[in-house]
Amino acid sequence: MQIVLVADHAYINGGQAKVVVESALGLAARGHAVTVFAAVGPADPRLAEAGVAVVLTDQADVMSTHSLTRFGAQWLWNRTAAERLRALLSGLDPRASVVHVHGWAKALSPSVGPVLLGCGLPVVFTLHEYYLACPNGGFYDYPVSAPCHRTPGAPACLAHNCDSRSYARKLMRVGRHWLMQGTGLTRSADAIITISHLQRAAMAPYLPADTRFAEVGNPVDVPPLGRRSGAPGGFVFVGRISPEKGPLLFAEAARRAGVAATFVGDGPQADEIRALYPEARILGWRAPAEVHALMREARALVFPSVWYEGQPLTVLEAQALGLPVIVSDVCAGREAVADGVTGLWFRSGDADALARAMRRLADDALARAMSEAAYDRFWADPLTLDRHLDGLDRVYAEVLRRPVPARQPSAARVPSPIGRGTG
Repeated sequence: MQIVLVADHAYINGGQAKVVVESALGLAARGHAVTVFAAVGPADPRLAEAGVAVVLTDQADVMSTHSLTRFGAQWLWNRTAAERLRALLSGLDPRASVVHVHGWAKALSPSVGPVLLGCGLPVVFTLHEYYLACPNGGFYDYPVSAPCHRTPGAPACLAHNCDSRSYARKLMRVGRHWLMQGTGLTRSADAIITISHLQRAAMAPYLPADTRFAEVGNPVDVPPLGRRSGAPGGFVFVGRISPEKGPLLFAEAARRAGVAATFVGDGPQADEIRALYPEARILGWRAPAEVHALMREARALVFPSVWYEGQPLTVLEAQALGLPVIVSDVCAGREAVADGVTGLWFRSGDADALARAMRRLADDALARAMSEAAYDRFWADPLTLDRHLDGLDRVYAEVLRRPVPARQPSAARVPSPIGRGTG
Protein backbone atom coordinates (compact mmCIF):
# COMPACT_ATOMS: atom_id res chain seq x y z
CA MET A 1 0.00 0.00 0.00
CA GLN A 2 1.18 3.54 -0.80
CA ILE A 3 0.30 5.87 2.08
CA VAL A 4 0.71 9.65 1.94
CA LEU A 5 0.58 11.35 5.33
CA VAL A 6 -0.29 15.06 5.03
CA ALA A 7 0.72 17.33 7.89
CA ASP A 8 1.93 20.82 8.71
CA HIS A 9 5.20 19.62 10.27
CA ALA A 10 7.65 16.82 9.46
CA TYR A 11 9.31 16.90 12.86
CA ILE A 12 7.96 16.45 16.37
CA ASN A 13 6.85 19.75 17.89
CA GLY A 14 3.76 18.48 19.69
CA GLY A 15 1.30 15.62 19.98
CA GLN A 16 -0.06 15.81 16.44
CA ALA A 17 3.36 15.71 14.77
CA LYS A 18 4.48 12.95 17.16
CA VAL A 19 1.64 10.76 15.90
CA VAL A 20 2.54 11.55 12.27
CA VAL A 21 6.20 10.63 12.69
CA GLU A 22 5.62 7.53 14.82
CA SER A 23 2.86 6.18 12.59
CA ALA A 24 5.00 6.81 9.48
CA LEU A 25 7.83 4.79 11.01
CA GLY A 26 5.47 2.04 12.12
CA LEU A 27 3.65 1.78 8.79
CA ALA A 28 6.96 1.63 6.93
CA ALA A 29 8.13 -1.15 9.24
CA ARG A 30 5.00 -3.10 8.24
CA GLY A 31 6.03 -2.94 4.59
CA HIS A 32 3.93 -0.04 3.36
CA ALA A 33 5.43 2.59 1.07
CA VAL A 34 5.05 5.78 3.11
CA THR A 35 5.47 9.42 2.11
CA VAL A 36 5.19 12.35 4.51
CA PHE A 37 4.05 15.57 2.81
CA ALA A 38 4.55 18.62 5.01
CA ALA A 39 5.17 22.35 4.88
CA VAL A 40 7.60 22.82 7.74
CA GLY A 41 10.93 21.05 8.26
CA PRO A 42 13.52 19.90 8.88
CA ALA A 43 12.24 16.35 8.68
CA ASP A 44 12.81 13.97 11.56
CA PRO A 45 15.99 12.10 10.52
CA ARG A 46 14.47 8.76 11.49
CA LEU A 47 12.07 9.03 8.56
CA ALA A 48 14.82 8.79 5.92
CA GLU A 49 16.57 6.07 7.91
CA ALA A 50 13.35 4.01 7.81
CA GLY A 51 12.86 4.51 4.06
CA VAL A 52 10.02 7.01 4.44
CA ALA A 53 9.97 9.54 1.61
CA VAL A 54 9.54 13.16 2.67
CA VAL A 55 8.20 15.96 0.47
CA LEU A 56 8.68 19.39 2.05
CA THR A 57 7.52 22.75 0.79
CA ASP A 58 10.04 24.36 3.17
CA GLN A 59 7.70 27.04 4.47
CA ALA A 60 7.00 28.69 7.81
CA ASP A 61 4.02 28.08 10.06
CA VAL A 62 1.86 30.56 11.95
CA MET A 63 4.18 30.45 14.96
CA SER A 64 7.56 30.65 13.24
CA THR A 65 6.96 33.13 10.42
CA HIS A 66 9.20 36.20 10.28
CA SER A 67 6.73 38.21 8.19
CA LEU A 68 3.07 38.24 9.18
CA THR A 69 2.20 40.14 6.00
CA ARG A 70 3.85 37.55 3.78
CA PHE A 71 2.54 34.64 5.82
CA GLY A 72 -1.03 35.95 5.66
CA ALA A 73 -1.27 34.96 2.00
CA GLN A 74 0.09 31.48 2.72
CA TRP A 75 -2.24 31.08 5.71
CA LEU A 76 -5.28 31.88 3.59
CA TRP A 77 -4.23 30.03 0.42
CA ASN A 78 -0.93 28.14 0.19
CA ARG A 79 -0.61 27.85 -3.57
CA THR A 80 2.79 26.15 -3.37
CA ALA A 81 1.50 23.41 -1.10
CA ALA A 82 -1.49 22.77 -3.37
CA GLU A 83 0.67 22.48 -6.47
CA ARG A 84 3.21 20.19 -4.82
CA LEU A 85 0.53 17.97 -3.30
CA ARG A 86 -1.34 17.70 -6.61
CA ALA A 87 1.86 16.63 -8.36
CA LEU A 88 2.59 14.04 -5.68
CA LEU A 89 -0.87 12.47 -5.77
CA SER A 90 -1.36 12.52 -9.53
CA GLY A 91 0.80 9.46 -10.17
CA LEU A 92 -0.67 7.17 -7.49
CA ASP A 93 -2.85 4.10 -8.08
CA PRO A 94 -6.30 4.63 -6.49
CA ARG A 95 -6.62 0.86 -5.96
CA ALA A 96 -3.60 0.71 -3.65
CA SER A 97 -3.06 4.24 -2.29
CA VAL A 98 -4.50 6.21 0.62
CA VAL A 99 -4.07 9.88 1.53
CA HIS A 100 -4.18 10.43 5.30
CA VAL A 101 -4.52 14.05 6.44
CA HIS A 102 -3.37 14.90 9.97
CA GLY A 103 -3.10 18.68 9.77
CA TRP A 104 -3.46 21.64 7.43
CA ALA A 105 -4.39 24.67 9.56
CA LYS A 106 -0.95 25.85 10.74
CA ALA A 107 0.88 26.01 7.40
CA LEU A 108 -0.75 24.11 4.51
CA SER A 109 -4.01 26.15 4.46
CA PRO A 110 -7.42 25.36 2.88
CA SER A 111 -5.72 25.20 -0.54
CA VAL A 112 -5.29 21.44 -0.10
CA GLY A 113 -9.09 21.01 -0.16
CA PRO A 114 -9.63 21.08 -3.94
CA VAL A 115 -6.59 18.81 -4.41
CA LEU A 116 -7.98 16.19 -2.02
CA LEU A 117 -11.48 16.47 -3.43
CA GLY A 118 -10.32 15.98 -7.01
CA CYS A 119 -7.41 13.54 -6.62
CA GLY A 120 -9.46 10.35 -7.18
CA LEU A 121 -7.80 8.63 -4.20
CA PRO A 122 -9.30 7.46 -0.91
CA VAL A 123 -8.84 10.19 1.71
CA VAL A 124 -8.76 9.71 5.49
CA PHE A 125 -8.66 12.49 8.10
CA THR A 126 -7.55 12.22 11.70
CA LEU A 127 -9.08 15.00 13.77
CA HIS A 128 -6.46 16.15 16.25
CA GLU A 129 -8.42 19.37 16.85
CA TYR A 130 -11.62 21.04 15.61
CA TYR A 131 -10.64 23.22 12.64
CA LEU A 132 -13.09 21.54 10.25
CA ALA A 133 -15.89 23.00 12.37
CA CYS A 134 -14.56 25.92 14.41
CA PRO A 135 -12.58 28.92 13.09
CA ASN A 136 -10.18 28.96 16.05
CA GLY A 137 -9.86 25.18 16.08
CA GLY A 138 -10.96 24.53 19.63
CA PHE A 139 -14.58 25.48 20.38
CA TYR A 140 -12.84 27.64 22.96
CA ASP A 141 -13.35 31.21 24.14
CA TYR A 142 -9.86 32.50 24.98
CA PRO A 143 -10.81 35.79 26.71
CA VAL A 144 -13.01 33.98 29.28
CA SER A 145 -11.00 30.70 29.39
CA ALA A 146 -14.00 28.45 28.80
CA PRO A 147 -15.50 26.28 26.05
CA CYS A 148 -17.55 28.17 23.46
CA HIS A 149 -21.01 26.86 22.60
CA ARG A 150 -21.86 29.34 19.85
CA THR A 151 -22.59 27.92 16.42
CA PRO A 152 -19.53 28.59 14.22
CA GLY A 153 -20.24 31.28 11.64
CA ALA A 154 -23.64 32.20 13.14
CA PRO A 155 -24.38 35.82 14.12
CA ALA A 156 -23.57 35.19 17.79
CA CYS A 157 -20.19 33.78 16.75
CA LEU A 158 -19.43 36.69 14.43
CA ALA A 159 -20.29 39.26 17.09
CA HIS A 160 -18.13 37.74 19.81
CA ASN A 161 -14.35 37.91 20.10
CA CYS A 162 -13.10 34.45 21.09
CA ASP A 163 -9.54 34.94 19.79
CA SER A 164 -6.48 34.88 22.02
CA ARG A 165 -5.13 38.13 20.48
CA SER A 166 -7.70 40.38 18.83
CA TYR A 167 -11.14 40.62 17.25
CA ALA A 168 -9.50 41.51 13.92
CA ARG A 169 -7.65 38.20 13.94
CA LYS A 170 -10.85 36.41 14.88
CA LEU A 171 -12.52 37.87 11.78
CA MET A 172 -9.58 36.69 9.68
CA ARG A 173 -10.09 33.19 11.09
CA VAL A 174 -13.78 33.34 10.22
CA GLY A 175 -12.94 34.42 6.68
CA ARG A 176 -10.49 31.55 6.29
CA HIS A 177 -13.08 29.16 7.72
CA TRP A 178 -15.64 30.20 5.10
CA LEU A 179 -12.95 29.84 2.46
CA MET A 180 -12.18 26.33 3.76
CA GLN A 181 -15.85 25.37 3.51
CA GLY A 182 -15.94 26.59 -0.07
CA THR A 183 -13.06 24.30 -1.03
CA GLY A 184 -14.99 21.17 -0.09
CA LEU A 185 -12.38 20.08 2.45
CA THR A 186 -15.00 18.58 4.76
CA ARG A 187 -16.47 16.58 1.85
CA SER A 188 -13.13 15.16 0.72
CA ALA A 189 -12.84 12.52 3.45
CA ASP A 190 -13.92 8.92 2.87
CA ALA A 191 -13.41 8.28 6.58
CA ILE A 192 -12.77 10.51 9.57
CA ILE A 193 -10.81 9.17 12.51
CA THR A 194 -11.65 10.65 15.90
CA ILE A 195 -9.50 10.11 18.96
CA SER A 196 -12.12 10.47 21.71
CA HIS A 197 -15.87 10.14 22.16
CA LEU A 198 -16.13 13.80 23.15
CA GLN A 199 -14.43 14.88 19.94
CA ARG A 200 -16.83 12.91 17.75
CA ALA A 201 -19.86 14.28 19.61
CA ALA A 202 -18.58 17.84 19.23
CA MET A 203 -17.74 17.49 15.53
CA ALA A 204 -20.59 15.38 14.14
CA PRO A 205 -23.17 18.22 13.83
CA TYR A 206 -20.81 20.18 11.55
CA LEU A 207 -19.81 17.40 9.15
CA PRO A 208 -21.80 15.87 6.26
CA ALA A 209 -24.59 13.58 7.43
CA ASP A 210 -23.06 10.57 5.63
CA THR A 211 -19.61 10.99 7.25
CA ARG A 212 -18.06 7.62 8.11
CA PHE A 213 -16.34 7.74 11.50
CA ALA A 214 -13.74 5.46 13.01
CA GLU A 215 -12.05 5.75 16.39
CA VAL A 216 -8.34 4.99 16.50
CA GLY A 217 -6.56 6.00 19.68
CA ASN A 218 -3.15 7.61 19.46
CA PRO A 219 -0.20 5.48 20.63
CA VAL A 220 1.29 5.92 24.09
CA ASP A 221 5.07 5.68 24.14
CA VAL A 222 5.66 4.32 27.65
CA PRO A 223 7.22 0.93 28.55
CA PRO A 224 5.53 -1.36 31.12
CA LEU A 225 7.63 -0.65 34.21
CA GLY A 226 5.47 -2.49 36.72
CA ARG A 227 3.55 -1.07 39.64
CA ARG A 228 5.19 1.82 41.43
CA SER A 229 6.83 1.39 44.81
CA GLY A 230 7.83 3.87 47.47
CA ALA A 231 6.00 6.78 49.03
CA PRO A 232 3.93 8.98 46.69
CA GLY A 233 5.51 12.35 45.90
CA GLY A 234 3.76 15.59 45.06
CA PHE A 235 1.28 16.99 42.53
CA VAL A 236 2.59 17.70 39.03
CA PHE A 237 1.40 19.52 35.91
CA VAL A 238 3.01 18.46 32.62
CA GLY A 239 2.69 20.45 29.40
CA ARG A 240 2.40 23.92 27.95
CA ILE A 241 1.78 26.58 30.58
CA SER A 242 -0.92 28.42 28.64
CA PRO A 243 -4.44 29.61 29.58
CA GLU A 244 -6.43 26.79 27.95
CA LYS A 245 -4.46 24.24 29.98
CA GLY A 246 -5.55 25.77 33.31
CA PRO A 247 -2.13 26.25 34.98
CA LEU A 248 -3.22 29.24 37.12
CA LEU A 249 -6.12 27.13 38.38
CA PHE A 250 -3.66 24.42 39.48
CA ALA A 251 -1.41 26.92 41.26
CA GLU A 252 -4.34 28.53 43.08
CA ALA A 253 -5.88 25.18 44.07
CA ALA A 254 -2.52 23.93 45.37
CA ARG A 255 -2.24 27.02 47.56
CA ARG A 256 -5.76 26.49 48.93
CA ALA A 257 -5.03 22.80 49.56
CA GLY A 258 -1.75 23.57 51.26
CA VAL A 259 0.31 21.42 48.90
CA ALA A 260 3.19 22.13 46.53
CA ALA A 261 2.57 22.65 42.80
CA THR A 262 5.23 21.48 40.35
CA PHE A 263 5.14 22.43 36.66
CA VAL A 264 7.06 20.47 34.02
CA GLY A 265 6.93 22.63 30.91
CA ASP A 266 6.86 26.26 29.93
CA GLY A 267 4.62 28.77 28.19
CA PRO A 268 3.12 32.24 28.18
CA GLN A 269 1.73 32.07 31.73
CA ALA A 270 4.93 30.84 33.37
CA ASP A 271 6.08 34.31 34.44
CA GLU A 272 2.64 35.14 35.81
CA ILE A 273 2.75 32.02 37.97
CA ARG A 274 6.25 32.92 39.19
CA ALA A 275 4.97 36.34 40.22
CA LEU A 276 1.67 35.32 41.79
CA TYR A 277 2.65 31.92 43.19
CA PRO A 278 6.34 32.04 44.11
CA GLU A 279 5.96 28.81 46.07
CA ALA A 280 5.31 26.87 42.83
CA ARG A 281 8.19 25.06 41.13
CA ILE A 282 8.55 25.51 37.37
CA LEU A 283 11.07 23.04 35.96
CA GLY A 284 10.80 23.99 32.28
CA TRP A 285 10.80 21.56 29.40
CA ARG A 286 12.58 18.27 30.03
CA ALA A 287 13.51 15.29 27.85
CA PRO A 288 10.75 12.64 27.62
CA ALA A 289 12.66 10.12 29.75
CA GLU A 290 13.12 12.71 32.51
CA VAL A 291 9.46 13.72 32.32
CA HIS A 292 8.42 10.10 32.74
CA ALA A 293 10.79 9.71 35.71
CA LEU A 294 9.29 12.81 37.37
CA MET A 295 5.76 11.53 36.75
CA ARG A 296 6.67 8.11 38.08
CA GLU A 297 7.75 9.67 41.39
CA ALA A 298 4.74 12.00 41.76
CA ARG A 299 1.55 11.53 43.75
CA ALA A 300 -0.81 12.56 40.95
CA LEU A 301 -0.89 14.33 37.61
CA VAL A 302 -3.17 17.37 37.68
CA PHE A 303 -4.72 17.99 34.28
CA PRO A 304 -6.93 21.10 34.71
CA SER A 305 -7.50 21.83 31.02
CA VAL A 306 -10.45 24.15 30.43
CA TRP A 307 -11.00 23.25 26.77
CA TYR A 308 -12.20 20.02 25.16
CA GLU A 309 -8.78 18.66 24.08
CA GLY A 310 -8.68 15.79 21.57
CA GLN A 311 -7.05 12.85 23.31
CA PRO A 312 -4.46 14.25 25.75
CA LEU A 313 -1.53 11.84 25.68
CA THR A 314 -0.16 13.13 28.99
CA VAL A 315 -3.16 11.67 30.81
CA LEU A 316 -2.66 8.30 29.14
CA GLU A 317 1.08 8.34 29.80
CA ALA A 318 0.40 9.02 33.47
CA GLN A 319 -1.96 6.06 33.74
CA ALA A 320 0.59 3.84 31.95
CA LEU A 321 3.17 4.88 34.55
CA GLY A 322 0.82 4.12 37.43
CA LEU A 323 0.11 7.77 38.23
CA PRO A 324 -3.40 8.77 39.33
CA VAL A 325 -4.85 11.73 37.42
CA ILE A 326 -6.99 14.60 38.69
CA VAL A 327 -8.75 15.76 35.54
CA SER A 328 -11.17 18.50 34.54
CA ASP A 329 -14.63 17.15 33.73
CA VAL A 330 -14.90 19.26 30.56
CA CYS A 331 -12.01 17.72 28.62
CA ALA A 332 -11.56 14.45 26.75
CA GLY A 333 -8.90 13.38 29.24
CA ARG A 334 -11.70 12.32 31.58
CA GLU A 335 -12.42 9.35 29.28
CA ALA A 336 -9.15 7.71 30.35
CA VAL A 337 -9.78 8.22 34.09
CA ALA A 338 -12.19 6.10 36.12
CA ASP A 339 -13.46 8.64 38.65
CA GLY A 340 -12.69 7.45 42.16
CA VAL A 341 -10.71 4.45 40.89
CA THR A 342 -7.73 5.57 38.79
CA GLY A 343 -8.04 9.25 39.61
CA LEU A 344 -10.58 11.97 40.25
CA TRP A 345 -12.72 14.27 38.12
CA PHE A 346 -13.34 17.84 39.29
CA ARG A 347 -15.63 20.60 38.03
CA SER A 348 -13.81 22.52 35.33
CA GLY A 349 -12.60 25.98 36.33
CA ASP A 350 -13.43 25.47 40.03
CA ALA A 351 -10.32 25.99 42.18
CA ASP A 352 -12.12 24.85 45.34
CA ALA A 353 -13.23 21.61 43.67
CA LEU A 354 -9.67 20.96 42.48
CA ALA A 355 -8.28 21.74 45.95
CA ARG A 356 -10.72 19.23 47.48
CA ALA A 357 -9.56 16.56 45.06
CA MET A 358 -5.92 17.28 45.88
CA ARG A 359 -6.59 17.12 49.62
CA ARG A 360 -8.35 13.79 49.09
CA LEU A 361 -5.35 12.35 47.26
CA ALA A 362 -3.01 13.60 50.00
CA ASP A 363 -3.97 10.33 51.70
CA ASP A 364 -1.07 7.95 50.99
CA ALA A 365 -3.19 4.79 51.10
CA LEU A 366 -5.68 6.17 48.57
CA ALA A 367 -2.88 7.45 46.32
CA ARG A 368 -1.26 3.99 46.30
CA ALA A 369 -4.56 2.22 45.60
CA MET A 370 -5.32 4.54 42.69
CA SER A 371 -1.77 4.15 41.37
CA GLU A 372 -2.11 0.37 41.25
CA ALA A 373 -5.56 0.59 39.65
CA ALA A 374 -4.32 3.06 37.01
CA TYR A 375 -1.38 0.87 36.05
CA ASP A 376 -3.39 -2.37 35.97
CA ARG A 377 -6.26 -0.90 33.95
CA PHE A 378 -4.01 0.69 31.34
CA TRP A 379 -1.86 -2.38 30.75
CA ALA A 380 -4.89 -4.69 30.59
CA ASP A 381 -5.65 -3.05 27.22
CA PRO A 382 -2.69 -0.77 26.35
CA LEU A 383 -2.70 1.86 23.62
CA THR A 384 0.49 0.62 21.99
CA LEU A 385 1.87 1.64 18.62
CA ASP A 386 0.93 -1.77 17.20
CA ARG A 387 -2.67 -1.32 18.32
CA HIS A 388 -2.71 2.13 16.70
CA LEU A 389 -1.29 0.73 13.45
CA ASP A 390 -3.80 -2.13 13.45
CA GLY A 391 -6.55 0.47 13.62
CA LEU A 392 -5.07 2.45 10.74
CA ASP A 393 -4.68 -0.69 8.61
CA ARG A 394 -8.36 -1.51 9.17
CA VAL A 395 -9.49 1.97 8.14
CA TYR A 396 -7.22 1.97 5.08
CA ALA A 397 -8.46 -1.46 3.98
CA GLU A 398 -12.06 -0.33 4.37
CA VAL A 399 -11.72 2.83 2.29
CA LEU A 400 -9.82 0.91 -0.41
CA ARG A 401 -12.70 -1.57 -0.69
CA ARG A 402 -15.17 1.20 -1.47
CA PRO A 403 -15.46 2.74 -4.92
CA VAL A 404 -13.93 6.20 -4.87
CA PRO A 405 -16.72 8.63 -5.80
CA ALA A 406 -16.21 10.97 -8.71
CA ARG A 407 -15.76 14.22 -6.81
CA GLN A 408 -14.96 17.45 -8.54
CA PRO A 409 -12.94 20.12 -6.76
CA SER A 410 -14.94 23.16 -5.81
CA ALA A 411 -13.95 26.61 -6.94
CA ALA A 412 -12.59 28.46 -3.94
CA ARG A 413 -15.25 30.84 -2.73
CA VAL A 414 -16.58 32.36 0.44
CA PRO A 415 -19.90 30.61 1.24
CA SER A 416 -22.59 31.76 3.61
CA PRO A 417 -22.09 31.00 7.29
CA ILE A 418 -23.14 27.47 8.18
CA GLY A 419 -25.49 26.60 10.95
CA ARG A 420 -25.49 23.64 13.26
CA GLY A 421 -26.28 20.35 11.58
CA THR A 422 -25.31 21.31 8.04
CA GLY A 423 -22.41 19.92 6.06
